[in-house]
Amino acid sequence: MPRIPLGSWANSAVDWLRDNLAWFFDALTTVLTGVYDGILAVLNAPEPLLLAGILAVLAWWLRGLPAALLTFVGFALIDSIQQWDTTMQSLSLVLVACLITVVVAVPLGIWAARSRVVSSVLRPVLDLMQTMPAMVYLIPGILFFGVGVVPGMVATIVFSMPPAVRMTELGIRQVDGELVEAAEAFGTHPRRTLFRVQLPLALPTIMAGINQVIMLALSMVVIAGMVGGGGLGQSVYNAISSVNVALGFEAGLAVVILAMYLDRMTGALNQRISPLGRRALAKAQAALGGVKFLRWRPATSVAMTGVVVLALVAGGLNVFGASDSKGGGNGRAISLGYVNWDEGKATTYLWKEILEQRGYRPTARPLEAGALFTGQARGDIDVQTNAWLPTTHEQYWQKYRDKLEDLGTWYDKTSLEIAVPSYVKDVASLADLKGKGSAFGGKIYGIEPGAGEMKIYKEKVAKEYGLDGEYQLVEASTSSMLAELDRAYRAQKPIAVTLWSPHWAYDKYDLTKLKDPKGAFGSGDGLHLLGRQGFAKDEPEIAGWMKNFKLDEKQLTSLENELHKAGEGHEQDGVRSWLKQRPGLVDRIAPVQQKEKEGSGA
Repeated sequence: MPRIPLGSWANSAVDWLRDNLAWFFDALTTVLTGVYDGILAVLNAPEPLLLAGILAVLAWWLRGLPAALLTFVGFALIDSIQQWDTTMQSLSLVLVACLITVVVAVPLGIWAARSRVVSSVLRPVLDLMQTMPAMVYLIPGILFFGVGVVPGMVATIVFSMPPAVRMTELGIRQVDGELVEAAEAFGTHPRRTLFRVQLPLALPTIMAGINQVIMLALSMVVIAGMVGGGGLGQSVYNAISSVNVALGFEAGLAVVILAMYLDRMTGALNQRISPLGRRALAKAQAALGGVKFLRWRPATSVAMTGVVVLALVAGGLNVFGASDSKGGGNGRAISLGYVNWDEGKATTYLWKEILEQRGYRPTARPLEAGALFTGQARGDIDVQTNAWLPTTHEQYWQKYRDKLEDLGTWYDKTSLEIAVPSYVKDVASLADLKGKGSAFGGKIYGIEPGAGEMKIYKEKVAKEYGLDGEYQLVEASTSSMLAELDRAYRAQKPIAVTLWSPHWAYDKYDLTKLKDPKGAFGSGDGLHLLGRQGFAKDEPEIAGWMKNFKLDEKQLTSLENELHKAGEGHEQDGVRSWLKQRPGLVDRIAPVQQKEKEGSGA
């Protein structure tokens, strides 16, 4: 049977939409980013414990004193494990996504409840939206909206919308038909019947759908972290990439606390605003007997007064505690992106620290290679420090070279290779792997699927050395590969992994770089700094610094080692410790012009 090129059609459709509706996607990006930034600014304005107090007052109003105490303790715990900022980013993303979802989904549900034709048309569309793997939505999301919170937000909206539509339709259909007929018999307008009869009675079901929307949105937060969405998703993604149990547990705990709060509060909100819910609440409180004080809830006016007082205190502290911004770079924002490889992370955070010292406002976000190059070509990322050219990242460079600027090579002695532990005998070159697949379990452990080394192995190395049918290339992540290497090394078992030089693994383990007599991996790469199109013109001073930037192997490996010591989430502390041992290095890398020095001392 001939192959149906559905994938090619989908790709053509995405290209057409991107080329012809760019204005729409740009406008939508501006609106969504503006709403997100506004909500995030409100959430970040108070001190963490003051905002925890505001959330606790709302919990007291909705569920009672025990819920208020648990809310305060839970959010205080988030602050104590240093996940407050990321939690507020995730909460902002969820709030924006859920707001848009409800605004779109509830009218669709009402329309479907009133029309069998609309219901029949929507049903397969909703099935597709909910059963399609959520990560697939990120691919067109990156192409349409770039990297950042917007593609994650759009994917979240699409994935979480079906329950709201379905539950709205179900709730209205379940309203007793005799009640609707009675309203119509008295001459009630259909619109008033909808708002006065059907929606109030369907509200518990609709609220259950909204609750599902919030839970699905939170589940998408982690996936959004893969495309630079920030928040807890980025923390989880970093933890997965580096197999960091501590960070993964802390970020996961913050997600659980946030999910439990939103779940309980939306459930309790139904009891406050639904007639049926208020009736059920009154019966439950009457049955409590001697523990009524635990369920006592302040009146709405009292609760709102408490929220307003805490908000005013928070605003006052924020105003009086404001600090002056740095000079030099005038606080201009510079976005740095990196693939989560050691040398990329180390140099990215080194430049982040340098730019902060020079008065800029840099941000750093980890991304998969494909998302990084695509986002930079769109202009969403200003600089990446770790492009392996001309071989490893060749596919991305050929595709996007017209939209990128090469700011120079800062390290030029790299190589790609397959490595095995030195205790594995009679394996010194790639040719020696043939016929020994059973000893290695038929696997070569690789890194991220989008990495250039993986593509080179599959398209060239495996074919050149006849390894195709004998070995499976395991696609995972750099950290997963290193974890497998560590496990096998401790047990003295044979293992083959994709590696590159320089890499700290060669210092930690006694490894053999397999020779490549056919040159299938290429002659080696230089590590390049790449800027988006027009970056050197927009930021000539930074571009000048970066074009003169160099690190030797000793400097690079020592910098990587300091970041490892500092731990995940404390990369900049590691950079500062490394710079403290090298006084004057920042001035040599990023020299300040004489007139700027005089201006800063005036």
